[in-house]
Amino acid sequence: MEKEKNKTFVDKLWDSLASIKLAIIIFAVLALTSIVGTVIEQNADPERNIKLLAKLFGASAAPSLFRIFDSLGFMDMYHSWWFITILLLFSANLVICSIERLPKILKLVKEPVKPLPEERFKGFGIQRELTVKGNPEKAKGTVMRAVKSSLGFQLAETKEGHGYQLYSQKGNYTRLGVYVTHFSILVILVGAVVGIFFGFKGFLNLPEGRTYSVAFSRGHHMTDTAEFERIVDAVDASSGNLTNAAKTLSMDVATLKAKMRSFGIQPLDFGIRCDEFSVDFYENTDMPKAYKSRLAVIKNGKVVLNKVIEVNNPLTYDGVTFYQSSFGFSGGIENAVFRFRLASKDGRAEDLNLRYGGSFTIPGTDITGKIEDFSPALGIDEQTGRPFTYAQQMNNPAVYVNFFEKGSRKYGGWLLKRYPATWKLPDGNIVAFNGVWGMQYTGLQVRKDPGVWIVYFGCITMAVGLFVAFFMSHRKLWIRLVEEKNTTRVIIGASANKNRHAFERKIDKLLSALGSDKTGGK
Repeated sequence: MEKEKNKTFVDKLWDSLASIKLAIIIFAVLALTSIVGTVIEQNADPERNIKLLAKLFGASAAPSLFRIFDSLGFMDMYHSWWFITILLLFSANLVICSIERLPKILKLVKEPVKPLPEERFKGFGIQRELTVKGNPEKAKGTVMRAVKSSLGFQLAETKEGHGYQLYSQKGNYTRLGVYVTHFSILVILVGAVVGIFFGFKGFLNLPEGRTYSVAFSRGHHMTDTAEFERIVDAVDASSGNLTNAAKTLSMDVATLKAKMRSFGIQPLDFGIRCDEFSVDFYENTDMPKAYKSRLAVIKNGKVVLNKVIEVNNPLTYDGVTFYQSSFGFSGGIENAVFRFRLASKDGRAEDLNLRYGGSFTIPGTDITGKIEDFSPALGIDEQTGRPFTYAQQMNNPAVYVNFFEKGSRKYGGWLLKRYPATWKLPDGNIVAFNGVWGMQYTGLQVRKDPGVWIVYFGCITMAVGLFVAFFMSHRKLWIRLVEEKNTTRVIIGASANKNRHAFERKIDKLLSALGSDKTGGK
């Protein structure tokens, strides 16, 4: 009691941080908060989380709960001050617990194995005895060779009375496996914190033909749309160079960075362009089978990388990774390019790109066609037979073309990209509609995580530490060779801090190798 009273504040703080109870509490808090952070979508639009809370707790309680969770930082939990504090507290607890217990473990690791008195052999968890022919001098060589072959121990020896004592140990450093695991946890936490503070996770809806030098965070709400667009245009025009963008906007770089943070705009320091997006559907459905984007990375006005990305096959440049995640219809028919392949019935063919309202002539004929209408998702009403657009997605793109011959309309109809039967004209000519460019966007997840390699290193280190901690053990072995009438009694005592049964099996194999009858053992 007196000793407790004489402790300083630092001593008491140290004891508290070294407490196993504190570790359990921290684990519980991390688990509970992580559950909330997993259920609530991080950095999402408020409407999405309000709908989620409404499903869980009812529509009337959802807005109030959202405000409470938002004020507590659960909408961006992994950047909140309290979550970082919990991680730091967990790290301190882990380090101090390790420091408290490490001296005892190091003593066991460094302590050399020594000969033991006879009575100590009765207290071993692993005990074996057998008799071999010959005197101890002769048996010693046989035993040492068998031990090295079966167990891999290099035995030391001590002469005692009318015999010898042999002893050794292996795996003493495996006791440090748990500390390697502790170290790996700290490394992973450092990598996570580096990623949180110096990384970025956002999105970019990139239209075909458009180049962006920025990405966007979710959950930010624009109070000044005009200024937002002005900043994005300036950063794009400067290819991500904030100094040049600040000059264009007539503000200093620090002010520009602050405004970009408030708008959730992340500069990329290079340009990313979508040259083409394509999607394939399962037959006769609107379910996407595969979609991919042909992207180009632009640095200093030059294309430095081209890559076609799809789900699970991202593009990475300068530490920033772009994942294919979604797609959509961006509109803008005035800038769209319609792609056709014209084939006359006598075999002449031609590929053609046209703007909306453009005209063409089928090769070798007097028949001309003109684009009159377009639908991104054409459907036919079963009752009236009238065409209609059923979705603002490029699910079933179709173009309406009127055909003329010598100035008079001959026929017209819808050409559907997904249905080649609509391409064949009544007179046998073929006008294949191969799609439209410039009216879709590719939805990209954008991630920059400078701490990812630190996390990878931590994971590899953890795997090593766990393997050592669970599958390797500190094993000690003592063998007494006692001279009897024309024979030698071999008394084995051994211990292992883990996997004792595996060590016992190896010792039994040693006995078999010695080829003697066991006279006793446990």
